[in-house]
Amino acid sequence: MTYSIVARDAETGELGVAVQSHYFQVGPVVPWALAGVGAVATQSAVNFAYGQLGLELMQGGYTADQALKAVIAGDDHAELRQCAMVDAAGNVAAHTGAKCIPAAGHKTGQGYSCQANLMERETVWGAMASAYEKAKGPLADRLMAALDAAEAEGGDIRGRQSSAMLIVKSIWTGRPWEDRTVDLRVEDSPEPLMELRRLIGIRRAYDADAEADHLDEIGDIEGAKAKRVEAFELAPDNVELKFWAGVATAHAGDLDGGARLVAEAVREDRRWLETMRRLVAIGRLAADQVRDLESRLNALAK
Repeated sequence: MTYSIVARDAETGELGVAVQSHYFQVGPVVPWALAGVGAVATQSAVNFAYGQLGLELMQGGYTADQALKAVIAGDDHAELRQCAMVDAAGNVAAHTGAKCIPAAGHKTGQGYSCQANLMERETVWGAMASAYEKAKGPLADRLMAALDAAEAEGGDIRGRQSSAMLIVKSIWTGRPWEDRTVDLRVEDSPEPLMELRRLIGIRRAYDADAEADHLDEIGDIEGAKAKRVEAFELAPDNVELKFWAGVATAHAGDLDGGARLVAEAVREDRRWLETMRRLVAIGRLAADQVRDLESRLNALAK
């Protein structure tokens, strides 16, 4: 019913899971990951316990293979399950039960495993592995390449419905909100992979914007401006990122450039004008900067 990939990035140590299925809300079901510990994909007559228990065992020192064998040993219906695990050292283990609905199988490689069941063709998991190995760039892009390859081979014989991607850092910090670098879900869509790819792009834009927040906090106005503009350029249709790029540009002294970006946001919704005015109260913009911006906005509107 599902195809997925678990992987560890050999360069960054990031751990990730990506999945697509003809199933509502696959995100809370299949992908599990813990920074500095491992990642798990549990599917096919899914047993949720495989995810949590697998991570707990790897956190306690089990390798991926040891953890998978342990969870299978405690399951009276392991022949119905499909599961793959990768640990923080890059060890990989996978299981496809004898009673998983055909076409079902898995393929493991260095630091990754691709698995699928109820597929159109038996070539799906092999195509995923090949695509992942050939792909370049960040882990998210390579995980997407594997999902795309599965779909190109026919994917789930029933079609498409939901997808998800979960990526965590190489080291556990105790701050899970920081350790999850990608945590995206497409709950119900006719084109879940297309939507997942779009969300990854927006995620990257907001990551840049979050970096700008930090630079603002330490007083690096020029650095914050550069990051706000980068965020906007990554997602040029996002009106909020456009607005904040304009504010940062103006705050750094380029009032004309800032006004042009803010004007685009205001044309979409005039409430951004009032938002800009309220920034004076928190010192994000000076009162004279807002007056100058409004003057330039009025000129642009003519």
